[in-house]
Amino acid sequence: MTDNMIWWQIYPLGFTGAEQTASPAVVHRLGRVESWLDYTVELGCTGLLLGPVFASETHGYDTVDHFRIDPRLGDDADFDRLIAEAHERGLRVALDGVFNHVAWSFNGPSEWFRRRADGSFDTFEGHEHLVALDHGQPAVAQYVKDVLSHWLGRGVDAWRLDVAYAVPPEFWRAVIPRAAYPDAWFFGEVIHGDYAAYVAESGLDSVTQYELWKAIWSSLNDGNFYELAHALGRHDALLDTFVPQTFVGNHDVTRIATQLEDGRHLGHALAILFAVGGVPSIYSGDEQGFRGLKEDRVGGDDAIRPEFPDTPGGLEPGGWPTYRLHQELIGVRRRHPWLTRARTKVEHLTNETIALRSTDGDSELVLLLNISDAAQSFPDHAAEVPAHSWRFLTVP
Repeated sequence: MTDNMIWWQIYPLGFTGAEQTASPAVVHRLGRVESWLDYTVELGCTGLLLGPVFASETHGYDTVDHFRIDPRLGDDADFDRLIAEAHERGLRVALDGVFNHVAWSFNGPSEWFRRRADGSFDTFEGHEHLVALDHGQPAVAQYVKDVLSHWLGRGVDAWRLDVAYAVPPEFWRAVIPRAAYPDAWFFGEVIHGDYAAYVAESGLDSVTQYELWKAIWSSLNDGNFYELAHALGRHDALLDTFVPQTFVGNHDVTRIATQLEDGRHLGHALAILFAVGGVPSIYSGDEQGFRGLKEDRVGGDDAIRPEFPDTPGGLEPGGWPTYRLHQELIGVRRRHPWLTRARTKVEHLTNETIALRSTDGDSELVLLLNISDAAQSFPDHAAEVPAHSWRFLTVP
């Protein structure tokens, strides 16, 4: 599989209204996700990026068994049908693999877990209910490789590797079944640090581009496109070695509609996302203008991981203009697929205006952004952009 994808990301446990704690009873909720596949295709996305679907204690990131579908979502038959229905529509499917840590009830030998200097089991970043795996243990590596291979063999096309930044990069190089599944795509969650070095050492195809995410909304809020220009310079350098996974929202951050202080700038954020190099994803609900604030407390993710209606017909009517805005901008990306690997040059820059020229070979696309309260001229491009607006210029 190439990295020329546009993902629609969902958090299945919240999306389907599953209970917040594990239950032994099997409830066939994955069928509700099937009801949204046509919606995903019509949005313009080419892949479905699933959050955790494996048996867990609570939120999915406290895995109990990586070989079993969470009973709150269904069973193997439900999963197989979802994969088949997605593939029937031309959608690739990615799974979310949590291999840095597991739940305390995970059934593994004690030597699989990392220990502190005092001999106690180590945990993930102070979360005492998440015990860290020892990635230096060959048995742990074999287990992870077996899990990756099992689900790829069941039709999965890609993997998101949760908390990749906390795992030694050489571990991924050892466990990714590249020879058996050469077309599979693997990307890791990396929040900060040397992205390019991590990709080179790990053998991953990509990592999450949090630097660009922050620069997009922050530059719009602060009226400071110099921050975006700086971030795009760093972003371009990454494209020398790999294509980053890009986004303006995901299951771990405040929704973009809430994050932006001026709702008129949502189009600007999306235009940047789809006009620069990367493998973009849209977090489910963002395309309907959902709002939600992430908070640093127990239950602080609930607002950004809500239940969805059984079908798209149950959505509030006020969200469809935002959906159509996403369709428009995803359409730009679909018509210019070379943008995945495009390099972007800043050709005009003030605090509140910027011109971005993205190129790949002979292909070029210019994006003009104006977040000021007045119309602004871009003399070098013979164009004027109204207040709080954006405009694309295609260049032969």
